[in-house]
Amino acid sequence: MSGVSSRARVHRFACVLIASMAGVVAVSEAASPPAPPPGYAVKIATVAPEGTPWMLIMRELDADVRRETGNAVGFKIYPNAIQGDEPVVLRKIRTGQLDGGGFTGQGLGRVAPALRVMELPFLWDDHAAVDRAYEQLGPRLERTLKESGFTLLGWADVGFVYLFSREPIAAEADLKRAKMWVWEGDPLAEAFFRATGVAPVPLPINDVLTSLQTRLVDCVYSSALACLGTQWFSRVSYFTDVPVTYATGAVVISNAAFEKIPAAHRDVFMKLCRAKMRELVVVSRRKDAESLLEIEKNGVKRVTMPAAEVSRFVALGREVWKGQVGKLYPQELLDAVVKVADGGGAGASR
Repeated sequence: MSGVSSRARVHRFACVLIASMAGVVAVSEAASPPAPPPGYAVKIATVAPEGTPWMLIMRELDADVRRETGNAVGFKIYPNAIQGDEPVVLRKIRTGQLDGGGFTGQGLGRVAPALRVMELPFLWDDHAAVDRAYEQLGPRLERTLKESGFTLLGWADVGFVYLFSREPIAAEADLKRAKMWVWEGDPLAEAFFRATGVAPVPLPINDVLTSLQTRLVDCVYSSALACLGTQWFSRVSYFTDVPVTYATGAVVISNAAFEKIPAAHRDVFMKLCRAKMRELVVVSRRKDAESLLEIEKNGVKRVTMPAAEVSRFVALGREVWKGQVGKLYPQELLDAVVKVADGGGAGASR
C-alpha cells in the first residue's frame, strides 16, 4: 500500500463525504427552530455514524412521518453505536429501553435465525438476484420476524462483502495464515471461516479498528462503504475481489412498540418507512460501489483469486449451507432461496 499521504487522501475523502451529507442536515436545522417532540417517539438505535447515507435517510424519514401524522408520530434516533453493539441494542429493546433498531443480518439472526439464509457464503451473484429473493420470499421472512416479536419497517441491505487484509489473500492457504476477525456471536461467519481451516478471532464490531492497529487481527470482512466509514481501510493493504457474501439488513421495531403507534397513523407510517428504506438501498448500493473504487484508487491493492481457488471456496461455502440446516433454517427454506439465486422461482436446489 502507498504511504501516509494515500491514507490521508482517503481519510479526507471519507470526512468530506460525511461532512457534506451532515451539512445538509445542519443547514436545514439552522434554518428553522427545533421541532417539538412528537406525540409518540419511536426510539431506535444503530451502529451507523451520523452523516452516513443510512442516517441521512432516517432523518428524512423522521421528518416525513412527523409531517404526515401532524407530529403525532416521529423517531428518536441513536446513531454511532451510542446505545451499544447490536446484541446490546436487542437487550434494550426486550427490556423496553428502546423500541427498535437498524440491524445487519447478524443482529437479525439473533432475533430470527432463519433470516441468515439470505447471507450464505457465495450465494448471490448480483443485486438483481437479491431483489428477486426479497420479492418472492420477503413476505415469508417478514412473517418470521413478526412471529419472533418484531415488525419490519423495511429491508436495508449492507451490500457485497469482501476480505480486506494486510497481506494478499488469493488462496485458501493465504487465509489460513491470516488473523481473521469474526463478529462475536456470528455463527454463520464462524462456520465458514472454520470450514476453511481458520481459527477466527471473535470481537465486537467496535473493537475491530483498535485490533487492526495492534495487529490482534489482520484480515476483516466488510462492505466497501462500511470499510471506508469505519476507517478499517486505513489499516489494510489489500482486498480480494471475490465477494464472500451479501450482507443483509433491516430496520425493525418490537411488535409492542408498533402497537403503541396510534391506529389512525399506522398505515401511513408503514408506507413512508417502506418507501424510504427502498430509497436507502438504492443510495447505499451506489455509495458502496463508489467507496470500493475510492479505496482502490488510494492505495489498497486489488487481489484477483485464481478460478480454481474460487471454486474451492464456493464448494466450502456450499458445505456450510448444508451444515446450518436445522440450526439456522429449514431445508425447505434453503431450497427456496437457492432456487431464486439460480434465476428461478422459489423451489429447488442447485
